[in-house]
Amino acid sequence: MNERRKTRQPWNSFQVRKRDPEVKRDAVLLTAAHLFLEHGYRRTSMSELATRLNITKPALYHYFQNKEEIVVECYRRGIAVIENGLDNVLVSPSDGFHKVKAYVQAYATAIVQHEFGRCVAMLDDGALSQGTRREVRALKRRIDATLRSYIEQGMKDGSIAACDAKLAAFAIAGAVNWIGTWYQPGGPLTAEVIGAQFASLLTDGLHGSGNVSSAAGLARRDQTNARDRTASSGD
Repeated sequence: MNERRKTRQPWNSFQVRKRDPEVKRDAVLLTAAHLFLEHGYRRTSMSELATRLNITKPALYHYFQNKEEIVVECYRRGIAVIENGLDNVLVSPSDGFHKVKAYVQAYATAIVQHEFGRCVAMLDDGALSQGTRREVRALKRRIDATLRSYIEQGMKDGSIAACDAKLAAFAIAGAVNWIGTWYQPGGPLTAEVIGAQFASLLTDGLHGSGNVSSAAGLARRDQTNARDRTASSGD
């Protein structure tokens, strides 16, 4: 059985490698991720998860106490996949622009290649308890904070045109997350192609050169003029 099939049917690993607790725990997580992505977090029950794994519900509680514990671990692993991908791309010092581009590529590739990456992009945290929601949102903020820091670095080193770093980070993350709504495993585009194309499409507008810089300069001029008009009207 090839690796792709094992990933797409992780519940088989639970039955085949019965003596390895870590493999069984991973199978629980991957199976839960499949169900969350297929049916949504709200409509996925521990009973359904146990049935998919062909075990009893009490046996499932040996690995996780509840569904919220499972979804938090899915988020953790998804963030780790993204960050590990970034570590592999940023092998040498880079300016802010190229760090943003590398991050987008790592993020997009994680969503395409890994169920946990898609969980980060797709799952709604609205059904979680207040404490778990805070934990999940703290994990999500790691993505935003890292991306925003690279944008701010790029503005300082001149590789990124002046912009609102928070707004830019939200726009980029939102576009990358949208991959999860249309991507289907086995499609004509590879993860590498999708990641590279999204990285180019979503970062070209940030580059601190040519027309982009001119546009940013016009935006700054308009903002300054607006402030001057406001100040004048108050005299």
